[in-house]
Amino acid sequence: MLGIEGCLTEVMSIPGALDAILIDQTSGTAVAAGGLNRHLDVERSAAGLSETLRAMLDGLTTTSANEIVRIRDVIITTDDGHHLLKPLETVFDGPLVIYVRLDSQRSNLALARHRLQALSGRLITT
Repeated sequence: MLGIEGCLTEVMSIPGALDAILIDQTSGTAVAAGGLNRHLDVERSAAGLSETLRAMLDGLTTTSANEIVRIRDVIITTDDGHHLLKPLETVFDGPLVIYVRLDSQRSNLALARHRLQALSGRLITT
């Protein structure tokens, strides 16, 4: 079974990865973090990212004919890089989200999405 530390190690091995946070989606707290710069407030970031994902899901649900929406991933591009959020369905205590910030000059979004998908598949099936 791929543990939390192994998960973060693999996320940080994605080319161009700068920071990663594993977030408990229910509480909005950081379960673990890796590769962080000293200026990042991990708990505040986790809470904000969790709330952003929750707001997106609520907004999409209200516009969906089926009223059931599953977000596979979210890509946000800013001046300082690419930000990926990947919700997971895991065997852990509750729903988790992987967040990774990528250097826009050294990363490949398609590769990063592929690697997060493969990683989430391993966590789901183990």
